[in-house]
Amino acid sequence: MQSTVTAIIDDLSSVIFGKKQQIKLALTCLFSEGHLLIEDLPGMGKTTLSHALAAVLGLSYQRIQFTSDLLPADILGTNVFNASEHTFTFHKGPIFSQVVLADEINRAGPKTQSALLEAMEEQQVTVDGKKYALPTPFFVIATQNPLYQSGTYPLPESQLDRFLMRISLGFPPKEAEKQLILNIKPRDYTQLPQRINSQQLTDIQNLISKVIISSPVIDYIIELVTHTRQSAAFAGSLSPRASMALAKAAKSWAFIESRDFVTPEDVQAVFASVCQHRLGLHNESGESQVNEILKTVAVPI
Repeated sequence: MQSTVTAIIDDLSSVIFGKKQQIKLALTCLFSEGHLLIEDLPGMGKTTLSHALAAVLGLSYQRIQFTSDLLPADILGTNVFNASEHTFTFHKGPIFSQVVLADEINRAGPKTQSALLEAMEEQQVTVDGKKYALPTPFFVIATQNPLYQSGTYPLPESQLDRFLMRISLGFPPKEAEKQLILNIKPRDYTQLPQRINSQQLTDIQNLISKVIISSPVIDYIIELVTHTRQSAAFAGSLSPRASMALAKAAKSWAFIESRDFVTPEDVQAVFASVCQHRLGLHNESGESQVNEILKTVAVPI
């Protein structure tokens, strides 16, 4: 299975140049059964990454372009009246896919955002009092533009917390950007081979649940989150949900690194992506504050 994971990373790296770390973080989120938020400028490869992930993992895929006039029914689906049979038939919306790209989620109003985020939390939707289960696995990749751009509605803290991780792809390395300018195009995601199927993804997630996390590493996680609760430097603090998310993501990172146990370095590798958005920190300004936390809290020996 480890060779398959390596092949997946290599495939994705051939589509998005110079972003192996972010690709591994995105896989970590998926393997941890969480949802991913990508905050970046337009044209950075957010949509390409989500397409490529669905392709190599063999998952059904839908993209929803969020706009100011998008309604909850446009996402969830609606009951349509059948005049010949005098009954209502439920027509499923695009959320009934295994990978859903919520593109520019912060361009839609709060009501529409909430409809998606409730479905993420409960893995089901309710329309006219009837519940409909979403497919398994179910993975939402939401992209949002920086909040300083016009026409954006910031996600409330309680809704941000439903995303296991937030990453930023950032600008490509100079050499990669030079290749793009020279028209040396990255591999088309439609040419990627399917590496695993839904059952194999579930098997990977089951293997990750068996990755060992020792008591000293758990204590290290608790010390990290306790530091944010006692410090006046942060607008918010990390909840027990964040502690569990950090442990889960660290186990997935350890698995990707071909280990069956978690080290403090695994916790550090995922700490920023799991915790920055929960602390109200932005990608561009939060890195130094996160690094300060990691420097302050003693690493177990």
